[in-house]
Amino acid sequence: MLDLGTSFIASVERDPNVLAIVDGETRLTYVAWYRRVSAIVAALDELGLKPGDHLVTVLQNRWQAATLHWACQLAGVIITPLNWRAKADDVEFCVTDSGASLLVYEPASADAVHSAPAAMSIRRISLGAASDGEIAFDELVERSAPDAQPRVSADAWSLMLYTSGTTSRPKGVPRRQRAERAAAIAHLAQNLYGRGERTLGVMPLYHTMGVRSLLAMSLVGGTFVCLPRFDIEGALALIEREAITNLYLAPTLYHDVVHHPSFKSADVSSVRKLGFAGAPMTDGLLRRLEEAFRPELFVNHYGSSEIYTCTINQDAATKPGSAGRAALNQRIRVVRIDALSADDLAAPGEEGEIIASLTGDEAFEGYWLRPDADAKALRDGWYFTSDTGYFDADGDLFVTGRVDDLIITGGENVSPVEVESCLSLHPAVSEVAVVGLPDERLGKVVTAFVRLSHPVDAEELDRHCRESTLANFKRPRRIVFVEQIPRSPVGKLLRRKLVDGEYRLADPKAQNQEPIA
Repeated sequence: MLDLGTSFIASVERDPNVLAIVDGETRLTYVAWYRRVSAIVAALDELGLKPGDHLVTVLQNRWQAATLHWACQLAGVIITPLNWRAKADDVEFCVTDSGASLLVYEPASADAVHSAPAAMSIRRISLGAASDGEIAFDELVERSAPDAQPRVSADAWSLMLYTSGTTSRPKGVPRRQRAERAAAIAHLAQNLYGRGERTLGVMPLYHTMGVRSLLAMSLVGGTFVCLPRFDIEGALALIEREAITNLYLAPTLYHDVVHHPSFKSADVSSVRKLGFAGAPMTDGLLRRLEEAFRPELFVNHYGSSEIYTCTINQDAATKPGSAGRAALNQRIRVVRIDALSADDLAAPGEEGEIIASLTGDEAFEGYWLRPDADAKALRDGWYFTSDTGYFDADGDLFVTGRVDDLIITGGENVSPVEVESCLSLHPAVSEVAVVGLPDERLGKVVTAFVRLSHPVDAEELDRHCRESTLANFKRPRRIVFVEQIPRSPVGKLLRRKLVDGEYRLADPKAQNQEPIA
């Protein structure tokens, strides 16, 4: 397989004058972008970086971040992107853990970087005004440089993503260039992307979804349209102005877009394909998106930083909740909860832990300097995801949550996702998250945290659940109305915050935390 540097050069040769990237007023063709990428490769050489060194970035989705990504592939440097909202202790940990040689940041992340001693002890490049001892990015990228050539093979490390670290310190997930390119090719095939696609580059480049979109567009002479910081009106304006043809977003971003007042007057007719990942999508939101976009293709993609693509459902609206079947480069199983072996399979319809083959072309090989994490997650040639799910009678996978999220109430297992999907179908429910809260009699009581689009009381929502197909023992016994549902920057639901009481009540008069009979 081609290394990613050669792959990028092939894209330049194939489509030199095609628009490659857009970021505000910056519009670069592939050949113009290659010149800037080459200038950064030359700068990395001058700074003494060698293949295998780590370059940490703390950037929003800007053309500079995308340029650094490609420069690192050509130079053999391991790009290690962090959330631009990261706090100082996160930056400190990741810079130290990766052994980074260079850090690139911007004004939005300056406070965290300047408060992290490890970051301040290595060389730094600034997208804004450079402080003493720092280098301005603009000075590097505007230099003349020979066309960069690949320094490494497809077996070299490409990047290292850090897991979200919601329950412990983040874990580094190093991935090889061949795995990255395999994932991009599979992404094209599974989303039916064709020549000249235009995607909205809003999913962050420190997340699998953002990286996949960036690489995939290069393979089809496509255009990556940057949206550095998500805002709904900005996204809608770019969709119309740049004639975006596909959207690949987390469910929470879709939710915010279609519920915004500006959506009704926006022209989104150029969008033909929808894809989502990062979290399950409720039945209510699926229905709303299908009605709003009438897409030719609607893909539910289930994956992770470690595996990238586990399963694909190319007709998400027809079978709500289904994550489909194993992707092109993967094999998937569901084993019993607490299974010790990859062969301890759950029966069809039985909820268990989802595992994925480590022999797949997109799979990682283990965590960065974390043998303890490897011992827990890697067994018998399979990756134990800690996600729960089941295969239905048709052989389609349904992802129901995390092993730690499963609610055991009165001896019965309840999937939060199933309850959330039920409640999402009520017209007054804007967002919902379900968790188990401690209860003396039941062990855990099913509790729904609800953000409303218009007033409704808890009794009405309970009636909705009673009249649905939801089993009675799965019905929420407590309903809490909140101002916001806590999520990560990429839209992942943070149930732990709700369990810990980190929320604000929407209206004390409408609030009902008493158990429902």
